[in-house]
Amino acid sequence: MTVLQYSLELIGTFFFAISGSLAIRDNHDDLFGAGFTGFITAIGGGTLRDIMLGAYPLVWIGDINFLYAIFAGVLVGYFFFSFLIQLRRTFLFFDSVGISFFTILGVEKALSLGVRPEIAAIMGMFSAVMGGVMRDTLINQIPVLFRKEIYATACLAGAVLYLALYRFGVERNTNLIISSIFILAFRLLAVKYKLALPSLKRSS
Repeated sequence: MTVLQYSLELIGTFFFAISGSLAIRDNHDDLFGAGFTGFITAIGGGTLRDIMLGAYPLVWIGDINFLYAIFAGVLVGYFFFSFLIQLRRTFLFFDSVGISFFTILGVEKALSLGVRPEIAAIMGMFSAVMGGVMRDTLINQIPVLFRKEIYATACLAGAVLYLALYRFGVERNTNLIISSIFILAFRLLAVKYKLALPSLKRSS
């Protein structure tokens, strides 16, 4: 793992922990509740990915710095809640930054374990979205994955872009940054312009 990859994984964990702690805003929860949702949001996707790939120890168990990043994110989200929640689309931004990093890092983790590129793309998407699915389920909301807005599609598109650039020999760190920014931009633009995939219509 390069220094850049490691740093981005810690940053993604931090942002996901913030988004998880902010998600309890309508439930009037305490610090423990904020910590629990932040923790699940930050490690849920990566843990599921590592279990499916048979990669042990799980990343947050093998490196204490990930727990520190989670604790820091939860504390920032909890103690600066009133300030952060006033900012426009703060929750959306933190969540989008998290999925952009985790998608590409999930792809890289899967590739490093020798899986096919198609599987690596799916693992990248799982790394990014499943923590949010668990978060939304815990707070009794419809998981963002099942809403109309584009979410997992942005992650999968970014994973495919990363694999394409990788195939064409783009330098690893450059590719990581380009693909992460692509996912972040795709997600934010999709929300701003209300872009969505065609819905399934039941026949009458």
